[in-house]
Amino acid sequence: MGQAAVSGFLMGLSLIAAIGAQNAFVLRQGLRREHVLAVVLTCALSDALLIAAGVAGFGVLSELAPWLGRAMLWGGAAFLFVYGALRFRAALRGGEALAPAAGGAAPLGRVIGTLLVLTWANPHVYLDTVVLLGSISAQYDPHRLAFGIGAVCASLTFFSALGFGARLLAPVFARPRAWVVLEVLVGCTMWALAAGLILGG
Repeated sequence: MGQAAVSGFLMGLSLIAAIGAQNAFVLRQGLRREHVLAVVLTCALSDALLIAAGVAGFGVLSELAPWLGRAMLWGGAAFLFVYGALRFRAALRGGEALAPAAGGAAPLGRVIGTLLVLTWANPHVYLDTVVLLGSISAQYDPHRLAFGIGAVCASLTFFSALGFGARLLAPVFARPRAWVVLEVLVGCTMWALAAGLILGG
């Protein structure tokens, strides 16, 4: 059981740590110190639900509804493209508009809504959690639950470190130019992910 939990933790961490839209958003919120706890908990809870679905064996959903994968792919790519464009527009407005304290924090509902779309509209998250982790967990019968718990703990650990640890970079991002660079990098990441979804699909 212990080995299954450790394997789940390490496998989950290796998948979650990859650069993606969700991680870029969490990093940005951590740097701005806006609703960090809510963002971290939303990410961890979303991953927990997806991992639980995979471990429970619901990865066959895509086989039952083949059209679902294509719909998620194009919808996710469209959202990533639009969100990337918004980040480029923010960068063009300059560092003053990007300062963490400028204009106050964004409404919690808007932040969580954006995060939920970035998470649940991304086809790769289903491949990583539901399909991949779900299939790997089958190798640890009868300790699939321990494997899943380990993967969930990895998600909570990573997002907590990313969200709350981002403030250590605050001195760097005290300069408006650094925020411009971050927004451009996030925008490029979003567009690269959108292109990867389209080309890979």
